[in-house]
Amino acid sequence: MRKLKNEELDRLEVSEFKKAEKSPIIIVLDNIRSLNNIGSVFRTSDAFLIEKIYLCGITATPPHNDIRKTALGSTETVDWEYAENTLDIVKKLKAKNITICSIEQAESATMLNDFQPQPNEKYAFVFGNEVKGVAQDVVDASDVVIEIPQFGTKHSLNISVSCGVVVWDVFSKLTLDVRR
Repeated sequence: MRKLKNEELDRLEVSEFKKAEKSPIIIVLDNIRSLNNIGSVFRTSDAFLIEKIYLCGITATPPHNDIRKTALGSTETVDWEYAENTLDIVKKLKAKNITICSIEQAESATMLNDFQPQPNEKYAFVFGNEVKGVAQDVVDASDVVIEIPQFGTKHSLNISVSCGVVVWDVFSKLTLDVRR
């Protein structure tokens, strides 16, 4: 097997990305501290045609060198908006009939492998602070809490890894029938 060169990957140009039909997924970052995590979420969002990222609370916004290093230009492709209060964004999205899914460990959480997204629904996935997780008031306002099953000694995954796992899982479940 020969590795493909970047020019062989047939990726979208920025203008094509802006016009492309987006996946029915929105990302909400609730008080993320690490600029590298923020940049990584942008990059994942670009890879899966995420509609928009909401950067809330202490979450830094582009342009910033440390975000740019891991985002690799995706801050120019993925739409984003800053909001001071995560709960306000959650309420705004709920008013638009968007299903709010907090990614958190909580009582009665739905395991990611059991979560079945519906093809005609739009989802907002909330990822929380590296230490405190998703704020309790946001968890309370969520339609569902999704937990990523883990089997080792650690209590959580890095937020950028969690985002990649959840987005890939949901994206693949929503597009599986399309690719067959």
